[in-house]
Amino acid sequence: MKINLQNQLGLAPNPVAMISSGDMENSNIATIAWTGIINSEPMIVYVSIRPSRFSNEIIKQTREFVINLPDENLVKQADFCGTKSGREVDKFETCKLTKRQSVKIKSPYIEECPINLECKVIDIQTFDSHEMFVAEVVNTHCDESILNEKKEVDFGKANLLTFAGKKYFAGNREVGVRGCGVKE
Repeated sequence: MKINLQNQLGLAPNPVAMISSGDMENSNIATIAWTGIINSEPMIVYVSIRPSRFSNEIIKQTREFVINLPDENLVKQADFCGTKSGREVDKFETCKLTKRQSVKIKSPYIEECPINLECKVIDIQTFDSHEMFVAEVVNTHCDESILNEKKEVDFGKANLLTFAGKKYFAGNREVGVRGCGVKE
């Protein structure tokens, strides 16, 4: 028997993405789970961010961002960057994350994330609770350690984070709960 949950769950699990924006001097990181692929060639992706968020403001101004895909080792940093405002804290510094200069855009990428997608905004769609930034992936960085012999990503090795029901997962194992990055 099924029970009607009135849209409580949505799609799950979702990829965890640490979105870096700004430039090497003034940047921010926002962790989101509302992201995905829209088109293959060229690679078009989206991220949906609430208008009240600091990253939304930065991305509207610069029209670029990086989707950084964290692995299990970054669950606390990812959670922190999703629960604290960049208006109040430098998330790169607080989380001890390494800021690297992207190749084709000004927004920095996070060195510790095994995959980084440099993105240029091509459209912005406004919805009731979020704005969706549609972007073309213009460059990708990937740790060699997660590539197979054909130089393709081995997602089994990557152990990327996902998010479902306010919990973080990697390899179908629970590795954290929302708030774990801000608890002492």
